[in-house]
Amino acid sequence: MLKALAPGLLISSLLILVTAVESGFPRCNCDDEGSFWSIERILETQRVSDFFIAVAYFSIPIELLYFVSCSNVPFKWVLFEFIAFIVLCGLTHLLNGWTYGPHPFQLMLALTVFKILTALVSCATAITLITLIPLLLKVKVREFMLKKKAWDLGRKVGIIMKQKETGLHVRMLTQEIRKSLDRHTILYTTMVELSKTLGLQNCAIWIPNEMKTEMNLTHDLKGRNYSYNFTIPITYPDVVRIKGSDGVNILKPDSALATASNGEYGEPGPVAAIRMPMLRVSNFKGGTPELVQTCYAILVCVFPSEQHGSWSNQELEIVKVVADQVAVALSHAAVLEESQLMREKLVEQNRALELARQNAMRASQARNAFQKVMSDGMRRPMHSILGLLSMMHDGNLNNDQQIIVDSMMKTSNVLSTLINDVMDISTMDSVRSPLEKRSLRLHSMIKEVACLAKCLCVYRGFGFSIEVDKSLPDLVFGDEKRLFQVILHMFGSLLDGNSGEGTVLLRVFTQNGSQECNDQRRAAWKHSSSDADVHIRFEIRIDNSNSELEGCSMSEVQISERRYNSRGAEERLSFSICQKLVQLMHGNIWEVQNPQGSAQSMALVIRFQVQPSI
Repeated sequence: MLKALAPGLLISSLLILVTAVESGFPRCNCDDEGSFWSIERILETQRVSDFFIAVAYFSIPIELLYFVSCSNVPFKWVLFEFIAFIVLCGLTHLLNGWTYGPHPFQLMLALTVFKILTALVSCATAITLITLIPLLLKVKVREFMLKKKAWDLGRKVGIIMKQKETGLHVRMLTQEIRKSLDRHTILYTTMVELSKTLGLQNCAIWIPNEMKTEMNLTHDLKGRNYSYNFTIPITYPDVVRIKGSDGVNILKPDSALATASNGEYGEPGPVAAIRMPMLRVSNFKGGTPELVQTCYAILVCVFPSEQHGSWSNQELEIVKVVADQVAVALSHAAVLEESQLMREKLVEQNRALELARQNAMRASQARNAFQKVMSDGMRRPMHSILGLLSMMHDGNLNNDQQIIVDSMMKTSNVLSTLINDVMDISTMDSVRSPLEKRSLRLHSMIKEVACLAKCLCVYRGFGFSIEVDKSLPDLVFGDEKRLFQVILHMFGSLLDGNSGEGTVLLRVFTQNGSQECNDQRRAAWKHSSSDADVHIRFEIRIDNSNSELEGCSMSEVQISERRYNSRGAEERLSFSICQKLVQLMHGNIWEVQNPQGSAQSMALVIRFQVQPSI
């Protein structure tokens, strides 16, 4: 204030003085005794003024000396020149105060000397100041540069403080968002906390529908219940622009997206929107070659119109970082939701497995109880029959009776073996019947088979004939019970599938390479046989007047390719068991069908190890 007034007062005084000189002052009436400004008063006033000026001049150097002694001030010699100049000026005014009255010559001489010294010191000081002006200008420039640097530092500190404040807001928002793993809670918390931090008027979230054709307003800060009535096509220009950009987009006030997001809560202010990736579990399955299209939601923030003119960079940065944090939180929620669903499915599957295990245990217990009852109910009568046949076998019997009794005993043993197999088999598909291989009389067994087969054929109304190769070995190594069981099954299968007419022919002969059919499936097992082995073929067929067996030239079909009647399931099980038994004995079994689809003939080839004669 004083710096501004001092030049003005000085210029005004000069103008008044110049005007007065030009117009000419009237001569002062100094001799007028009635005037206030008489000569005596003027002189006295000047004397007092000189004394006060001298006192002021003497006090200023004292203050300067104290200042120079207490601080390290540059250009001290210049200050000392100023001190000397001020002291001399003070002495001049002090001596001048004694000259208004009668004064001696020495006083005038001293005043003259001090004025000369004052003039010299003032000139020296002025010359010194001329040399110091460039230095003072440099100091001024340096001061300006320091001020500019201080301003830049202040601006940077302000930016850092804003960044720190932004980071604080973001951390606070992130902590609030991460408190929950529910998708809807995360979105609602985001809207509430972002509105508190930025002072928003409204905040809304738009999510695409399942067909990805429209954007639905699903979450609103005001909690509107009719949010799903607000839809915007996904091809809307603002929606396309937001989804195609990674940053925050400023919407126009007349945008449909901004208007629908603000609702009926007054005039909207500046509106900003950003996309939020809605990550799925499939996005985290590494190594998948499938291209999964990313689904984006839109976060819309609306400022009040009376509080904000535009969005600042700090606010836009907060919105962008919060959108990224929401995307991460939603991805975690999606993974947790998927794992929860998988856990529930596993619990349900474990519950079903436990129920199945309990059912299996109950079924196993019931099967064991049934086997025990069946064992007691079937084995005891069979043992009684075997005991009776054993007593008859030890009696005096002729050859025919002996053959019949032996056949009955063999049949009883086969039936007993079947009962044991039924009791021991746990499942139909895991038949592992052990073989009891030992030396057997092949001729005797064939006689017993023929005796029993003849009885069955006569009972069914068929004739019976047998052809046995004379070169057939007698003593061989094999399982007599299993072989007898398979041959009886072959007879039973043929007799059950044909009407009571014709003759059943049993042929037993040695199989060799010239008699084989060219069937690789049945011949594959013969490659491992040795020279001491013999392949015996049991062939059973029904001859009648309407059909004739064409031997190996006819189509031979494996048991898995047969056509079954109403008893097909039982026959399938029986043939499956027989086929497994034959495979265990290193053999094969097949059948030939007639035009009606029933078995016309069956053949069995077994590899035996020939025993030397005793």
